[in-house]
Amino acid sequence: MPQLFRIGPYLVYFWANENEPLEPIHIHIAEGRPQADGTKIWLTQTGHCVLCHNHSQIPAAILKRMMQLIEANYREIESKWLEMFDEIRYFC
Repeated sequence: MPQLFRIGPYLVYFWANENEPLEPIHIHIAEGRPQADGTKIWLTQTGHCVLCHNHSQIPAAILKRMMQLIEANYREIESKWLEMFDEIRYFC
């Protein structure tokens, strides 16, 4: 899975085998290595993010900080999504 960056022990990545039609732009987070059921966060058109689910059970305070870092790197993530999937839709 394409890794975007690491935050401490957590990987922030895209899941390469996304659904057809392609889901709206989002990232996954898991500790140690990519997992199919890792925490999923949608990116919005306005540059924010929304938690879809926290299957990785990341503690709330850490998850909040990670979401702030994701928003701070929004344009880079958006650009990498376009490079990988060649199209983009937004959750909201």
